[in-house]
Amino acid sequence: MTFGGLTSRAERGRLIDKLLEIDRVFSLALILIAGAGALMMFSIAGSSWEPWAANHLTRFGVAFVLMVALAVIDLRVWAAVAYPLYALGLILLIAVEVVGDVRMGAQRWLDLGPLGSFQPSEIMKLGLVLALGRFYHGLSADRARLSWYLLIPVAIIAAPTLLVAHQPDLGTAMLLALTGLAVVVLAGLSWRVIFAGAGLALAALPPFILFGLHDYQRQRIMTFLNPESDPSGSGYHILQSKIALGSGGLMGKGYGLGSQSQLNFLPEKQTDFIFATLAEEFGFLGCMAVLLLYCAVIFTSLRTASVAHSHFGRLTVAGVTSTFALYVLINGAMVMGMAPVVGVPMPLLSYGGSVMLTVMIGFGLVQAVRVHRYDEVTGSKSSLI
Repeated sequence: MTFGGLTSRAERGRLIDKLLEIDRVFSLALILIAGAGALMMFSIAGSSWEPWAANHLTRFGVAFVLMVALAVIDLRVWAAVAYPLYALGLILLIAVEVVGDVRMGAQRWLDLGPLGSFQPSEIMKLGLVLALGRFYHGLSADRARLSWYLLIPVAIIAAPTLLVAHQPDLGTAMLLALTGLAVVVLAGLSWRVIFAGAGLALAALPPFILFGLHDYQRQRIMTFLNPESDPSGSGYHILQSKIALGSGGLMGKGYGLGSQSQLNFLPEKQTDFIFATLAEEFGFLGCMAVLLLYCAVIFTSLRTASVAHSHFGRLTVAGVTSTFALYVLINGAMVMGMAPVVGVPMPLLSYGGSVMLTVMIGFGLVQAVRVHRYDEVTGSKSSLI
């Protein structure tokens, strides 16, 4: 009885020790970003917690607890679920093609009846990173640099990217492709291949735009190049976003005083264009403060990757961080008129449960790598490839 009690206390002590290893700066930055998003939603709802701010905070609270719970999971468990999670995501993406719900001209959702609907592409954002991390964990540096083995990660990346692009969801397809590319490059891909690939991508871009995109996607690119050509139609989103950004100036108009958002000139003010709302009310300084918080999250994540002993841990953290950074870069460029509108939200700042859940599960993996940074993910090459 005493022995069992001592064992139980020892296990609780180890669990507490693991929880204390979670990065406090990282966690505080996440809380501040989500809090800033809730403040903006409270403002644009006319100083009301409904319909966005309260839900946003509740979802973040649940997701934060989930992140902490996932942080104590051993890296060997993460490695074990890597391929199954990727396979599940791929099967669900194929199911979307067959029985998926069609909304606003896109077939991206699976209906779960009373449980609601969800986008399988969210599962794939994490499954892709885990699968690539596990593959490269068992690969030698020479084979990762340049060999026929490169065809395997190319296939791992291409399959979900093409399925998501066909839905069509160009924003998520871009995220998957760029995240996968980041992991492959960081795994040690030869610079000759990188430069050759970049050249081929640039050469293929014009024909891809002409023949590979849907009409509305080409229209988005033309609108991005010249939004003034249709100010009340396809160019409306970008123009109103630019007005909100510019009118905020250095210090902003003040909390709750943004005319573009308060008077509903700014579309999707609580989701895709919440950063423009922030700029109007808090100005350049407010935007820089939030961007510094994003930088803190990215920096601390990369620091975790740098101290991890396992190759699997380093690459998966790099992949999760790349996805997060791409969210910030694409959304920031989108609201400033420097990129086409592709429906990519600002993570944790924008309203939306699916993206928040995906991001926080990914950060659970990041913190698991930090907590178990001295652990190795064992396994022979034949068992991991």
